[in-house]
Order: sequence, then structure tokens, then C-alpha cells
Amino acid sequence: MPDCVERLNLVLRLWSGCLSAAKTIAHETRRGENTPGDDSLIDIAKRREQRAEQESLADARERAVRLSQLRYRGGIDRYLQVLDAETRLFDAQLQLADLKRDELTAIVQLYRALGGGWPSTRGPNALADR
Repeated sequence: MPDCVERLNLVLRLWSGCLSAAKTIAHETRRGENTPGDDSLIDIAKRREQRAEQESLADARERAVRLSQLRYRGGIDRYLQVLDAETRLFDAQLQLADLKRDELTAIVQLYRALGGGWPSTRGPNALADR
């Protein structure tokens, strides 16, 4: 249990560091200075908004599939309408997955713009050792 608490504290410290860096970027932006993280912050906000809209669309498509299935079972629609609704749902879900990937990529780009990265533990020839 103490190990779990230590990990949570580490995550909290990392996020607080990211928050303070984001605040610094916002403050510098207000002064008119352009920093490498500015575009990343804007990109993240844009991606989140797009993802939220796509989630709403995917939810609507799920409801359409359920309604189409009910109409088919009730004899009102042909199975072709069910397949069409499922195809549209699948397309919406694929677009949602793409937007989630793009949002996470934008977060990584912000992290890199702020000087973050992943240190290599084996050195420059890590792949050659395998």
C-alpha cells in the first residue's frame, strides 16, 4: 500500500509540474511572447473539443442502431437499415478513435515542447544489443 501512495504522489507532482509549466506559457503568451508550447496548448484544446463532438455523434449513432434493431424486430424496417445504421456507427467510432489518438499525440508534443522526454536506460546502442 505505501508503494501505491508513493506512486500517486509522484503522479501528482508530475501533473502539478505540468500545470505550472502551462501557467507559465499562458502568462508569457499574455505578454505577447511566443513559446514552443503555445501551439501545442491550442492544439490540445481544439482536439478535446473535436473529440467531445465526435463522442456525441457516436452516442447518437448507437441510439440509431438500437432503434433500427427494434424497428427490424417489429417488422417495420428491413435488415438493410440495421446494417446501414451499424456501418455509420462503426465510421463514427473509427473517427472517434482517430481523434483520441490525435489528442494524445498533441499532449505528448506539449510535453516535448516543455522539455520532457524519455531517457534511454541502455545507451545509444540499445537496439544493437538485442
